[in-house]
Amino acid sequence: MVDNTKGRMDMGRVYVFDHPLIQHKVALMRKKDTTVKEFRELATEVAMLMGFEATRNLPLKEVEIETPMCRTKVNMLDGEDIAIVPILRAGLGFVEGMLALVPNAKVGFVGMYRDPDSHEPVEYYCKLPKDIDRREVFVLDPMLATGGSAVAAIDAIKKRGAKKISFLCLIAAPEGIKTLTEAHPDVNVFIAAMDEKLNENAYILPGLGDAGDRLYGTK
Repeated sequence: MVDNTKGRMDMGRVYVFDHPLIQHKVALMRKKDTTVKEFRELATEVAMLMGFEATRNLPLKEVEIETPMCRTKVNMLDGEDIAIVPILRAGLGFVEGMLALVPNAKVGFVGMYRDPDSHEPVEYYCKLPKDIDRREVFVLDPMLATGGSAVAAIDAIKKRGAKKISFLCLIAAPEGIKTLTEAHPDVNVFIAAMDEKLNENAYILPGLGDAGDRLYGTK
């Protein structure tokens, strides 16, 4: 029997979820016959489930409100200084789920491509909120394979002033986790599923294929 009592595995700043709903939805996303529509819906649902835990430590403040019965003190978010930053293009699949949780969050975008000669990630687009330096930033990308794009994206975001950053991904390879945590040991990394390894083409095994293609029907 699988032990579902913990909810996630903690490895320093790396959190791997073992919640049964997340495991079930990720399993459906892995299936090659899952349709584009189903894949998108599942990505949104998993992002929401992960977002609940990733936002666990947002600061609260006590405020006084009036219920239909009386006045009382309650806890509410101490501001909503949050930014959601998907890595284009596959990271867009997580945005809707995160915005369902924090609808007042600002959204930025980072675009990366791999140089055909050096195989290194190259930034081609970066548009962030002007006040990114005072926002808690959640960087979104479904796959953490080699870790190169994630590291470069976070480099770009930090260069523009961001200080408190978390990275959310659907599936990660051990190689990518190592690369990301060594480059950015201050970043919290939230993972729905940790897979076995990368193959010779740097695809995650068992993985789910190309997340961008599966989200947008371009495979």
